Amino acid sequence: MNEFDFIRKYLHRQQQDKQLILGIGDDAAIIRPRSGYDLHFSADMLVGGTHFFPDVAPADLAHKVLAVNLSDMAAMGATPRWALLSVALPELNKDWLAAFCDALFALAARFGVKLIGGDTTKGNWVFNVTIIGETPCGKALRRDAAKVGDDIWVTGQPGLAAAALDVHWGKVVLSEPVFALCENKRLRPEPRVALGQELLPLAHAAQDISDGLAQDIGHILNASAVGAEINVDLIPTLSALKQQSTVTLSQLRQWILAGGDDYELVFTAAPTQRKAILAAAQKVSVEVTRIGVITTTDQLHLYDHKGNVIQLRQRGFDHFG
Repeated sequence: MNEFDFIRKYLHRQQQDKQLILGIGDDAAIIRPRSGYDLHFSADMLVGGTHFFPDVAPADLAHKVLAVNLSDMAAMGATPRWALLSVALPELNKDWLAAFCDALFALAARFGVKLIGGDTTKGNWVFNVTIIGETPCGKALRRDAAKVGDDIWVTGQPGLAAAALDVHWGKVVLSEPVFALCENKRLRPEPRVALGQELLPLAHAAQDISDGLAQDIGHILNASAVGAEINVDLIPTLSALKQQSTVTLSQLRQWILAGGDDYELVFTAAPTQRKAILAAAQKVSVEVTRIGVITTTDQLHLYDHKGNVIQLRQRGFDHFG
């Protein structure tokens, strides 16, 4: 099987879409934007040995390749619509490709995403997705819109993916049931797309948590020229993870605040929106927790329920750090 056989057999699936004028099969796809909508473009690259282990199951890898991009759309309240996939593979293994593509298209169908193009080449494992979404004109959630006095909210339970990684790296031992829960979070993050859309009329600023909560909320603070105070003890995590005898409080906080790879959302909103946010979260079955407040300072202050300052070894992942 050559490159073009791979594209025809595994990637070229007929998809109905009135805005998609031309999809896979030409030099470029053609999209006709809807009047009254802004388009969002984002790209994320996953590299073997950095973002995933060589023995990862193809279905798990396919899920994550697309899910991390869907999370970018969720952070802006955008509806994901189209994606381009570029891959470098050492070989074209039919069974591996079938499992990968079936999982990829299953997740794409779940979120209404059409694959419209990309590129393939022979090389070490690299997967790059460019995703395109849309929001009503001027309504997107942005990093630069946080306001002093805003509540800070987080979805889900940050830190589980980082805990699973530390098990792989031999830094900690977890019981099998707890590790399984953390590993599932690492392999199959759940994009908060539906909540992002519900937050469009409610929240001010948002960011997805890919490199660590402390680091990623820092992007909001920098863009909005504000500061924040976060009560670390309010951030939810898996109760069974807290109870592991091998896990120290310091390590748990490091996972929660700086672990990354969770693809949860951190967002800000006026205190007057608390009831509406809780109702929206319940509507789409997503856990949300209020963890802090936006301040006038230009710094992030982390403290516990007693008011003690929390120090971190690092605030998040840095590819070149």
